[in-house]
Amino acid sequence: MISIDELRKIHLVQALEDAELEKLRPLCNVTIFSEKATIFEQGQDADHFYMLLKGKVLLEVELAENIMISLGSVKPGYCFGWSSLFRGSKYTSSAICSEPSEVISLPADKLISLMEKDPVVGYKLMKGALEILRNRLTKRTDQFLKTLRMHPDIQSLFAA
Repeated sequence: MISIDELRKIHLVQALEDAELEKLRPLCNVTIFSEKATIFEQGQDADHFYMLLKGKVLLEVELAENIMISLGSVKPGYCFGWSSLFRGSKYTSSAICSEPSEVISLPADKLISLMEKDPVVGYKLMKGALEILRNRLTKRTDQFLKTLRMHPDIQSLFAA
């Protein structure tokens, strides 16, 4: 079973007390993936939540048949598979290891049940998730606006 010290490496759970982490530990399963291994695919049922201990994971979406684009990468200490926190959801991207990676997986149904049974743990996890997702949204919005500003049609509006 994963140690509390190992779990503390994950930003999302750093606000949890040791007793709260003890409730999370039994849900955690550590798997080592090889380079280019697919952890989950876009459109697959989102049944696990993931935390990266070591390595690097790319989040990719299929833009068109056989055309994949990378939305970003996950570094050690960060989480992915956020869709799993909403029952009945599907993954919105694929997660592919760009190097050998050590990943903690938690069954989504058990994680959600823990969060519902222990509202303090649930609140701390959701607060952490909200902060991480807010930062991601801000980054994506900035990227989108930068792309718009670079578009020739948009630039012509400013030149007039």
